[in-house]
Amino acid sequence: MILRHIRYLVAVAEHGNFTRAAEALHVSQPTLSQQIRQLEDQVGAPLLDRSGRAVRPTDAGAAYLEYARRALRELAAAQRATQEVADLSRGALRLAMTPTFTCYLLGPLVERYAARHPGVKLEIREMTQDAMEAALAADELDLGIAFDTAGAPEIQRQPLFAEKLCVVAGPRHRWRELATPLDARALEQAPLALLSADFATRGHIDAHFRQLGIAPRVAMEANTIGAILETVRRGAMATILPEAIARQDPALHALEMRPALPARTAALLCRRDGYRSAAARACLPLLEELAGQLA
Repeated sequence: MILRHIRYLVAVAEHGNFTRAAEALHVSQPTLSQQIRQLEDQVGAPLLDRSGRAVRPTDAGAAYLEYARRALRELAAAQRATQEVADLSRGALRLAMTPTFTCYLLGPLVERYAARHPGVKLEIREMTQDAMEAALAADELDLGIAFDTAGAPEIQRQPLFAEKLCVVAGPRHRWRELATPLDARALEQAPLALLSADFATRGHIDAHFRQLGIAPRVAMEANTIGAILETVRRGAMATILPEAIARQDPALHALEMRPALPARTAALLCRRDGYRSAAARACLPLLEELAGQLA
């Protein structure tokens, strides 16, 4: 058995078709079929069901593929390990964040990382926490920054700092001059611009107000933080976002609210027992520095 056999089997299983798999692998279909037959002979069981219009793994094939894919992931990690240089003169870091963190954490982190390790290529992705955990488990990411909540057991979570949510008003909003904390019930009367329901932050906000028996007046929803901030800067609407976002913009003002929204714990996510490259390890002290400043 050789590595090529395993790659060929995975390709056929993913494409469900010998012709498409052969095209993707840049080999002829007869060659591909022959290699798969050789693998089945060595394993001693048929791995693919060829009887239907689509080629599907047999029961034995499904069991074999689970280990085959795991082996390919580990081999890819081994290749990265042999290519990395201990002094970080080269390498790559695949990092993902949930949307709110990209607004206030990404810039400072990239600035510091690039200054200390200019030879490392940074690959940054913004995604939901569910998608991030799936990508980490599949070894498509090295690290993720999201929230310390229960999730996939194969994902390890390291707490970083507490993220505080607050009401954020623009320069012309009547709440900007308040000298006392804002009563949460005032949000039932004033228009708010909030993130749409597919954001974890919105779910956190809604759950808090449901518990209080408050129905905020949501005048606008948007699926980008940029759209929310532009609206708040220019108009009479306020919003609810991390306090750290308001700190970075002099046009925005963070307001205390009573009762305050519960803080959330930001966490560094990685694949449990997975390979941690030097580029990934170098990220942690930078995040700890930034966490100290955000506390």
